[in-house]
Amino acid sequence: MADSFPAPVSRARLYEQVSEQISGWITEHGLQPGDRLPPERELAQRLGVSRTTLSQALVALEVVGAVAVRHGDGTVITGHPHGDRIAEAIRDHADRLPEIIETRDALETKIAALAAERRTEADLARIEQALQEMAADIDAGGRGVDGDERFHGAVTAAAHSLLLARLMAEIGDLIRETRLQSLGQPGRPQASLAGHRAILDAIRAGDPQAAARAMHTHVQLVSDVALLRDGS
Repeated sequence: MADSFPAPVSRARLYEQVSEQISGWITEHGLQPGDRLPPERELAQRLGVSRTTLSQALVALEVVGAVAVRHGDGTVITGHPHGDRIAEAIRDHADRLPEIIETRDALETKIAALAAERRTEADLARIEQALQEMAADIDAGGRGVDGDERFHGAVTAAAHSLLLARLMAEIGDLIRETRLQSLGQPGRPQASLAGHRAILDAIRAGDPQAAARAMHTHVQLVSDVALLRDGS
């Protein structure tokens, strides 16, 4: 399967070019949902790119639903990617990403402040449990995606605002896109975990202003992703 892999790629927006190369190779070899791609080290070598660039490309493909990157299970195909449409989907995602992050900041900053005011001991326990699950996944080599989602869900629940919870649910799929993109950045899972701890500390202390600041700082970290950097 590896003998006809496409030639190396280069120059600006490298992760996007790599995404197109991978999607074309999947189609060429007739791979189907459930099939796995070769290991990342092999893919990077055959494409002539760094592991960082390959990781960015795989995350971009994951965001648009073409693959799933699973710790301990490799990269699994989840859709039927086609080169031109994959590139268009990635660009569309990049175009709407700033607005998604802006909306997250507005909603979750307020949610964190309310959680600091209204949280119960049971709420704190759920937030702490999610944080522990995320930390365990990261320690095992994962990205902590599920734990991250549970953490933010627990903070939202602790705000005890039905309308804000509904608004968060409405944009849940869009938020997951930002979550995948952010946690796919090198070193980001640990940085995100530290941000979560700061949010939890402020909520536990019952300090709405500190909780809002910590959440705002965390969402700003999420906004630093390869899709929004020129020449990535």
